[in-house]
Amino acid sequence: MCKQKLANLPHIDKINPFLKNSDHIDVKAVDGKVTLREFVASMISYQPWWLVVLYHLRTAVAHALKLEKHTDLKGPIQINPEDISFTPEKNVHFFIVTLSKEGQYLILETPEDKHLHAYLAISVENLNNDINRFHVITVVFYKHWTGPLYFNLIRPFHHLVVRQMMRAGINQKK
Repeated sequence: MCKQKLANLPHIDKINPFLKNSDHIDVKAVDGKVTLREFVASMISYQPWWLVVLYHLRTAVAHALKLEKHTDLKGPIQINPEDISFTPEKNVHFFIVTLSKEGQYLILETPEDKHLHAYLAISVENLNNDINRFHVITVVFYKHWTGPLYFNLIRPFHHLVVRQMMRAGINQKK
């Protein structure tokens, strides 16, 4: 990860403490005419059939590695913008709010697990009155030998899934 790319992120002073000693960081950006709440709600609600299939494959890998079992994707979820919490320790789907500032950034973390711990930081940069740039930062910490094994198995899919979720985040349903 290019340190200059991270240094130029909006709200990096709030995100930086979550990056220290991490094993993996990636940063992606997308522009759209939505608010942070709308972006996060649409992003997390994104659940096409192929993502459900990937999640079921992930469940099989997790079972084989004896990893924690988390929320099942049993059907479409619909999270509305007003359902997005900015209150620390509250849930946003299966993520937990760690730190936030309404309209500026939202830092979420994964539930406790034995193999890895991850943060999803979403920061918004206002480009002009209509357009916002959303920076989505994934931060991963390995906790056990199964952490890098698991993450390297899912890494190619992780990039695809995050990109598609971000596209869904900026494409509001009318």
